[in-house]
Amino acid sequence: MTEQPIKILIVEDEMIIGAKISMFLTELGYEVTGIFPRAEEVLTVLPGNTPDIALLDIQLKGSMDGIALAQVLHTEYNIPVIFLTANADDATFNRAKGTKPYAFLIKPFKKLDLQRALELTISLMANQPVPEQKPADEDVPYVLADRIFVRYKEKMVKILLEEILYIEAERNYCNVVTPTKTYLLSMPMKSLEDKLPATLFQRIHRSHIVNLKQVNEVDESHVVIGSKALPLSKSMREEFLMRIKTV
Repeated sequence: MTEQPIKILIVEDEMIIGAKISMFLTELGYEVTGIFPRAEEVLTVLPGNTPDIALLDIQLKGSMDGIALAQVLHTEYNIPVIFLTANADDATFNRAKGTKPYAFLIKPFKKLDLQRALELTISLMANQPVPEQKPADEDVPYVLADRIFVRYKEKMVKILLEEILYIEAERNYCNVVTPTKTYLLSMPMKSLEDKLPATLFQRIHRSHIVNLKQVNEVDESHVVIGSKALPLSKSMREEFLMRIKTV
């Protein structure tokens, strides 16, 4: 399946709070990979069950607290961490900062607070600033080396770049086409094109961008991907043919 919900790990020793967070995440369209009360339990399931983001309570029972666990997740697995805390003294806060968390959430928090913290984390993962303003009806995609995070049907989803077949303009929207699904995104194709890696994607027409690794055939006026023939602009043909040789 091409669409992959963003995977979130919860480490919270108060199971009622953990269950509530899990409910919020499910409602927001994320996938909860597990709810663990102790840090030691988390280490037994990694790396076989690696999340995209971890939500960690700072105060945990056992030999490891959330800060110690965050250090392991950061250095050994490169998993972004959001800390959850009801209160923290200066020494604890400074120690937590040393693990380079992506955000702090103060308990109790609302679903909107959680949503904003996660979207901030995703933007930081992609090393892209969160815009203060954006055009009406336009969502901002977050592109990492091998995946893209986009808002689709009111939730954030993860799409692997290598599985994108092509992108098609539709006025101020664009369709991202994969082997199993087409995603209609509320942004102009140009906005998405500017964020895609040029090593993998190439515009072939004013209305189409293709994944160079997905091209099956090329003729004088068309590029074939799967069973779909896409128009190849004369003005873009030479550059496209040069690019296709390097893939």
